[in-house]
Amino acid sequence: MVAHLLSLKWRLLLNGFRRSPWQIVGIAVGALYAAGVVLSCVVGLVALRWADPLTAQTVVVLGGALVMTGWAVVPLVASAADLTLDPSRFTTSAIPMRDLLPGLALAGLLGLPGIATLLASLATVATWSRGFPAAAGALLGAVLGVLSCVVASKLVTTAVASLLASRRFKDISSIVFVVPLVLAGPIVTAVVQGVRDSRDYLPGLAEAVSWTPLGAAWSLGGELDAGNPAGAAAKLLVALGSLAALCGAWYLLLKRAMVTPPYGGGGSRKAGKAGLFALFPATPAGAVAARSLTYWIRDPRYAGSLVIVPLMPVLLYFAGGQSGNHDVLLTVAPLTAFLLAWSISADVSYDNTAFALHLATGVRGRDDRLGRALACLVFALPLVLLFAAGSIALTGRWEWLPNILGSSLGALFTGLGLASVVSARWTSAVPVPGESPFKKPPGNVTQTLLVQFAGMSAMGVLLLPEIAMVAAQAATGSTVFGWIGLAAGTVLGLALFVAGIRLGGRWLDVRGPEMFALLANNR
Repeated sequence: MVAHLLSLKWRLLLNGFRRSPWQIVGIAVGALYAAGVVLSCVVGLVALRWADPLTAQTVVVLGGALVMTGWAVVPLVASAADLTLDPSRFTTSAIPMRDLLPGLALAGLLGLPGIATLLASLATVATWSRGFPAAAGALLGAVLGVLSCVVASKLVTTAVASLLASRRFKDISSIVFVVPLVLAGPIVTAVVQGVRDSRDYLPGLAEAVSWTPLGAAWSLGGELDAGNPAGAAAKLLVALGSLAALCGAWYLLLKRAMVTPPYGGGGSRKAGKAGLFALFPATPAGAVAARSLTYWIRDPRYAGSLVIVPLMPVLLYFAGGQSGNHDVLLTVAPLTAFLLAWSISADVSYDNTAFALHLATGVRGRDDRLGRALACLVFALPLVLLFAAGSIALTGRWEWLPNILGSSLGALFTGLGLASVVSARWTSAVPVPGESPFKKPPGNVTQTLLVQFAGMSAMGVLLLPEIAMVAAQAATGSTVFGWIGLAAGTVLGLALFVAGIRLGGRWLDVRGPEMFALLANNR
């Protein structure tokens, strides 16, 4: 049965190359990336063969502990983990647990993560090839370490199987997984700086980690190379005990999962609650605002498109720290206002065929435009004001407060007005409801890019008065231009907001059926 499970996993991997050409390209790119990472690790571990033993032990133990942590954490944040041999698929097969458990564990090695981890772990044998006992200990430690990684991953996956069956958990985890990617620059810089500043403490940290389940297996070769068989034996017991505990916990969870598989159905809801509709006036614009704000809260496509907004202060603070001038933080409020306002330029496209509700009920285009803009303003206006005040407080440049407020409010209201016009005239290729917010859908990508570029260029032209006041204050140092900029941004922004609502509403009244036909094609 174990061999049958392994052959099944192998066939599933081979079938991946019989899909569409673009999927094959994706698999090939992933394989090349994994090969590059593995090659770098192998070269580095081989080079440690001639390094100081303390340095080699530190690198191997901390690196192995990091890899094991990654295997345990990734299933929590990446709902796209490999579930081709999901235990719930075997609930009706009556496979004995003594066969299913090792079969699933070994099948976990068949795949890019498993093969890459195995090859990099075996390279530690070259690191400790300074003698037969050390090399044998490194080989044993690599096998135990890799098995612990796979079992830990399976344990976590089985434990959160009910969550993984939830669409909401998948949506949230896919968004959370993007956050480290957005902050990759600051994270890598901080880690490098931290290692540089604390390299004298890393050997002590590695010694402490080597007595834990995360690092015990990876320390066997170094202990035997140092002539410490007693320490190696003690850490071998820790590694074996940890693996046995992981297997035992996984056995219990897997046994329960085979009897009571996770239920992915929806829960019951109590009737009679209006939700956000009770907070808005009983008007067409109020109803559209309540529906749109509900989408902002519950639809992951909206959150996915704006995941960078709360991270912008961090990125700009990091950029200011790198350049030695934190005044760049002053741009966080205007940039946030621009991104939030422009986000509704694809609001109708996100509706997809649900836009038929507006056509069937006869909602006027002006009410549709106003409702969507008000929904965005509910959270965008407080956030922009908070970022403006916070950036001024952090930099201490209070003389810039009027100008920053003026440019931020101008960007927010002008952007909402312009986006109300754009979304009433053109559709965009966006993920359809229920899909991942980061999926690249098919569609007229060229038109989408042109519309976005033209709209942002028009936004820059409309914001020229506010930009001119910022440049004037920077050139002269006079705060008078700041107060002029505050007045100009507020008055012109509101005027363009009203004009955009009216023009976009008029266009939507004329082109409503045509817009719906275009949206129906994006499915």
